[in-house]
Amino acid sequence: MPDDVRYAKSGDYHIAYDVIGDAPLDIVHVPGILTTLEAQTTYPPLARFYESLAGFARVIRLDKRGTGLSDRLPSGVTPTVEERIDDVRAVMDAAGSSSAALIGVADGGPVAMVFAATYPHRARALVLNATGARVSWAPDYPWGRSPEDGERRADLFLREWGSGVLAPGFGLADDEGRRVIGRLERLAGTPSAAVGNLRALDAMDIRDVLPTISAPTLIVHHTDHPLWPIEGARYLAEHIPNARLVELPGQPETFVDSVVHQPRLAGLIEEFLTGQRPVPDSDRVLKTVLFTDIVGSTDQVATLGDRRWKQLLDAHDEAVRRAIERAGGEWINTTGDGVFAVFDGPARAIHCAESIVVDAERARTVVRVGIHTGECERRAADYAGIAVHIGARVVAAAAPREILVTGTVRDLVAGSGINFIDRGRTSLKGVPGEWELLAVSR
Repeated sequence: MPDDVRYAKSGDYHIAYDVIGDAPLDIVHVPGILTTLEAQTTYPPLARFYESLAGFARVIRLDKRGTGLSDRLPSGVTPTVEERIDDVRAVMDAAGSSSAALIGVADGGPVAMVFAATYPHRARALVLNATGARVSWAPDYPWGRSPEDGERRADLFLREWGSGVLAPGFGLADDEGRRVIGRLERLAGTPSAAVGNLRALDAMDIRDVLPTISAPTLIVHHTDHPLWPIEGARYLAEHIPNARLVELPGQPETFVDSVVHQPRLAGLIEEFLTGQRPVPDSDRVLKTVLFTDIVGSTDQVATLGDRRWKQLLDAHDEAVRRAIERAGGEWINTTGDGVFAVFDGPARAIHCAESIVVDAERARTVVRVGIHTGECERRAADYAGIAVHIGARVVAAAAPREILVTGTVRDLVAGSGINFIDRGRTSLKGVPGEWELLAVSR
């Protein structure tokens, strides 16, 4: 469960939300069905996107009722646009936000639009991404989907929801893409909730509301979006006063490669809301950090003596360096009785760690390894940032011969055949919140 989740009471339901950042400008994210608090917190590309927004705003995120961490709904019940607006208002009140810029994505778009029209004094701006005023076909909305297509989708959701059924809608056809989207589907809710959401979308039409929206509006949409046709975004731009449409070429950002593309969306939002173009931060990258530590080094120094210990340590460092190079990692520096390295992917880091542990045992040395994936700041030949601190704390929590990783690493290598043993959640010294830790099963 994400850290710092709070609950706002909306009618009879509890709506989960959190707040990140502390800038004067408030942003409320009105989510689509896939974007839950758990996904935003535990999946690095999404976390990075919201951290970018938190660099210039206080970001309020919520799970729509019936999904994620919010109260579930009775079978066959789907929240109306009006109820979802009540939920947004309840969360804003609970977070102490009198007015905010609203970001509406997918089925959250109509909610954000109607909210802005209903409460203009509370909606200072509107940002719409991958959404529309209507989904179904009509004579004056010819790009909408047919009733037959809607029923085919509903049947598919009932049979395959949770396995990545929406992956093709993000341009993902490989097993890794389906794995990532499948997990987000399961975090969001059940097949029946997904079908209810789909049918509510098919019945929705808020076109008459559009001319009443007074908030400055930014619409960002990909020209080849397979789920939300570009014509729908152009319709929004034509009918919402003071709206600006930015058309991005090709497919939308996916959850897999959004670590590359999401900063562009975040930059457009920042420029629209603040008037300032963000300065590119090319020194911040997503990396998997690996730390090793020799267990019982103090006792070994006392037993072997300084000279023999130095020889053993040099031999160990050289063996570790070779393992890192074979795995395609980057040796950064030594940490006294261990090393610090970074990798472009967590699976490579885990395989490297397994080699390090085996090589150490052959040399009659016992080591432990800690691994974490997160955003790092490149500083000359070194890396810094909270992800590095987390990696250092994880290795300190590991047992002898153990390869200990965070839940983030586990999520990113699912489907790779790497198995884990749950070590529970724990606090890491100097790092906010509790962290899920797992040992690699060897």
